[in-house]
Amino acid sequence: MNTIAIIDDDMYIGDMLEEILKKDGYAILRAYSGTEAIYMLSEQHPDLILLDLMLPGLSGEEVLQHIKGIPVIIVSAKIDVQDKVNLLLNGAVDYVTKPFDIKELLARITVQLRKNLVANEQILLKFCDIELNTVTRTVAANSVNIHLTRTEYAILKMLMQNPNQVITKSAMLDEISIDTPDCIESSLKVHISNLRKKLREVSGNDYIEAVWGIGFKLSKI
Repeated sequence: MNTIAIIDDDMYIGDMLEEILKKDGYAILRAYSGTEAIYMLSEQHPDLILLDLMLPGLSGEEVLQHIKGIPVIIVSAKIDVQDKVNLLLNGAVDYVTKPFDIKELLARITVQLRKNLVANEQILLKFCDIELNTVTRTVAANSVNIHLTRTEYAILKMLMQNPNQVITKSAMLDEISIDTPDCIESSLKVHISNLRKKLREVSGNDYIEAVWGIGFKLSKI
């Protein structure tokens, strides 16, 4: 089930959208101000956002700057062409002017979720119960988010991109040094040990196998 966040202080429009979208099978999140939206998005990751511009607290334009990796459809009474151009150039994927036709809005939502599904197939790495999102840079095991350091994330990403291969220490250091130049051979073992511990605490499994004298690989233990 896809989740849509409605960020709009207009109770009538918000309630109407929530009722219609729920009937179409979507789960709904609500926020009524820009500040509330920022907090909600720090805790939740919806599949799509319907964002009004004229919000109390932070404006919709300011909220948009904080949104990464989630398609945003602007739903606003502003009709100025330059406003639309600026918002589309600054991260929004579509713009619907109030008052809107609900069938058109539903169609636009479907199109964006379809595009997002195709994109997610390329950016979401999976191994057993571990999921790594290369856009949001989030990692979860058993649907529980795991906080990783930049180095731990870079190591896990490389292993998940090559799930059937043994990655040599030198190859791993060469690859992850792009993101984490502070990682050197003497500290690599410590980073991997910390990563294994974090994954084990959530999943109960030790998925990173050390191949003596060569390097590391993922293992379905």
